[in-house]
Amino acid sequence: MPEQINPYDSLLPSSLAVWLTTADQTLLLQRQIDDLRFADNANDFPVIAVDAGQKYQVIEGFGFSLTGGSAMLISRLPAPDRSALLRELLLPDGDGIGVSFLRLSIGASDLSERCFTYNDRPDGQSDPELVHFDIEAGDLEVIPLLREILAINPELKIMAAAWSAPTWMKTNRSFTGGKLRPDCYAVYAAYLVKYLKAMRDRGITVHAITPQNEPLNQKNEPSMIMEASEQVEFIKNHLGPALLAAGLADVELFCWDHNCDVPEYPLEIFADAEARRYLTGSAWHLYAGDISALSEVHQLYPEMKLYFTEQWVGSDGQFRGDLMWHVKNVLIGSIRNWSRTVLEWNLASDPFCCPHTPGGEARCVGALTLGEEVTRNVAYYVIAHAAKFVRPGSVRIYSGQQTSLPNVAFLTPAGDIVLIVLNDGAEARSFTIQFQGKQAVATLPASAVATYVWQAA
Repeated sequence: MPEQINPYDSLLPSSLAVWLTTADQTLLLQRQIDDLRFADNANDFPVIAVDAGQKYQVIEGFGFSLTGGSAMLISRLPAPDRSALLRELLLPDGDGIGVSFLRLSIGASDLSERCFTYNDRPDGQSDPELVHFDIEAGDLEVIPLLREILAINPELKIMAAAWSAPTWMKTNRSFTGGKLRPDCYAVYAAYLVKYLKAMRDRGITVHAITPQNEPLNQKNEPSMIMEASEQVEFIKNHLGPALLAAGLADVELFCWDHNCDVPEYPLEIFADAEARRYLTGSAWHLYAGDISALSEVHQLYPEMKLYFTEQWVGSDGQFRGDLMWHVKNVLIGSIRNWSRTVLEWNLASDPFCCPHTPGGEARCVGALTLGEEVTRNVAYYVIAHAAKFVRPGSVRIYSGQQTSLPNVAFLTPAGDIVLIVLNDGAEARSFTIQFQGKQAVATLPASAVATYVWQAA
């Protein structure tokens, strides 16, 4: 199975393999020729101590959102090229990066060609019995591409979120903004159940859902507002019971799925014991607030999982700044604050940041740009530095915090240690990796990220 593949050559005892990406792009997830070595020598460099005996959360995966636009662009590649690209994305061996988690939209996201749901009706009509539900109403490439993906990595986890309910269920009868009408709570829960069952009928098991992407964002197209009190009502009296009644108790349910500036929202939901009984955790983005909000929620509800589910890269950004910020805050920051997943946003776009809905985000760069050739962009490398080495089932372990060298460490199911370190400064920095009483000296170039891998024993 893909989870068992060793993504690097066999390590010699006491050696550390190093993969490096630099902001000037001269090195892009490049395996360094010379491994580091552990020794007994002491030195005066800053120390990052790693202790596999101190364990924290289990890691469930790293990846991207397979938007409708991503699926369309990838599906248009010639079959041999598409197969090679998918294997590169999904498998950790060789040149692969080992993506292990994907996020889908339930209906359209703003990176679909047009707005749609799976139960659209003409103006003035409704369908409370959902007799017109159609899983193939839009983004037709998603399901066939997912089948190809799961044939390569059947262990891949998939979660999904809705950007909007069908417009006939909403207060403003529009794809943008508006709220779910209270008299449609039950039918919207049934709609989400139908989606999950339709996907299973096609061989695709959705592991987790959130009922609303960015529930306080009323400007995106599509979008829908759902206040915390409304999400409490919807989860505890409608969606939670509907999932159980449909035999879908194995689908994990997450609340929120929005920014770190309003931790009060998921906390209000968790405070309701009846709603909380149906929930697995909360999902997070970082377009506002501080990543430490995840730890705030974890401290109060440690039994609730945390998923980091989205962060975009804009076309007005630069590789250096985006690499430094995303590795520090999204990758290292979310994991150090108890997230079990790290998902960057759009997997693929064209050279013009298309497709997107007319009112959707027009500046979103994919992890891949698919034009006359395939270009691997900054989000690809952010995720690759973890996904290739930190396989699902790995555990975050202790690594000493260094202000000038943000870092995070893991123990993998194969018994290896993985340490990711960022140098976002203007000069190279030397430091000591300390493990089980031995030291290895590493030098990390300016504006660079490195992944260090060694055997635990």
